[in-house]
Amino acid sequence: MKFPFYIARRYLFSKSSNNAINIITIIAAIGVFAGAFSLFIVLSGFAGLKDFSLSFSNKFDPDLKILPSSGKTLQIPEDKAEALAEIEGISSFSKIIEERIFLDYRNKNHTAFIKGVDKNYQQVTQIDSAIAGSWLTNSEAQVVVGNTISRKLGLSIFNYQHLLNVMVPRPGKGQITGLNPGQAFNQEKVIVSGIYSVNEELDDKYVFSNLAFARNLLELDENTFSGVEIKISPDADADIVTAEIKELLGDDITIKNRAQLNEMLYKMLNTENLAVYLIFTLVLIIALFNVAGSIIMVILDKRENIKTLFNLGASERQIKKIFFTQGMLMTIIGGAIGLSAAILLVYLQLQFNLVMITPSLPYPVAITLENILIVIFTIGILGLIASFIAAGSSRKALRAV
Repeated sequence: MKFPFYIARRYLFSKSSNNAINIITIIAAIGVFAGAFSLFIVLSGFAGLKDFSLSFSNKFDPDLKILPSSGKTLQIPEDKAEALAEIEGISSFSKIIEERIFLDYRNKNHTAFIKGVDKNYQQVTQIDSAIAGSWLTNSEAQVVVGNTISRKLGLSIFNYQHLLNVMVPRPGKGQITGLNPGQAFNQEKVIVSGIYSVNEELDDKYVFSNLAFARNLLELDENTFSGVEIKISPDADADIVTAEIKELLGDDITIKNRAQLNEMLYKMLNTENLAVYLIFTLVLIIALFNVAGSIIMVILDKRENIKTLFNLGASERQIKKIFFTQGMLMTIIGGAIGLSAAILLVYLQLQFNLVMITPSLPYPVAITLENILIVIFTIGILGLIASFIAAGSSRKALRAV
């Protein structure tokens, strides 16, 4: 193996008497550099955008969420709640009540969901970091609304002159046609204590209230909830915690993690990432065609050298290895330099915010081991294929001489 490597290295770094071959080799090396550089930059950009997009939902979504397998509610008596708190790996949990409601404010209407939460909710999520105003207190009937709801209805914080009217259909069966709102709906007037801003979809969906307020509005008993949101310890195994919860509460529940709660968002981000990867892999394939072309040109230029090596005892296999190794060296060196330059540029963006989306928001990027390995694997496989195909031309050159 030392013999083919030595000759391949000499061919790669020594100038050819044919200037056109030197130019083709330089272009091929630049192509590999540019392919590796651009692929890692784009993957890092999408990784940053993914983290940036998910950072908003992470403020709102718990690590795990217990939901009823069927229907809208589940029963969690106090003894089950105490046993749930004892499960190793659960840092905190919050019992919640969710239901569709109607909002009425100064002749403006909007449909949303009320989300009644207990005092532990702020320990489970980071919603308080996204609030203008104050979180819920027990001193009066208060709600925290989304920024989009606030704009649509013209709401303001602690406006005691105009209270928000919250209405929900009364539980029971049968039609409500012909009944006046006082008979058809449970309704309460509340003060807006805060406005949260997570993302446009969530800002238009939820109205937060205390658990007791939501329970009274919906006429639910103390053991009936829509779900339980759970924060697990950083070192806990989510699968083990999930299994213990199911053992405690039975099979009538469904447990979803953060990715499952945002299934459509994750699918969209992963699909976009895959599409961009395939596009830039095509660019790399074109660049590595240049490597194959460069090797074939070197083989044609070195036909006399190939004949001499063969006469000195080199086998066809060894001669093929020379040009295969030359192609791999070109791929590895060009790819390594391109990847290193891309990592350096992304690091500088993280440290010094070279590119800004707005005056206060730098373009999000992220350096991940996964993306580094993807680039190395992609360049390695494509470089190996291109070098193998190009090196096969050495046999034809050998037979020609």
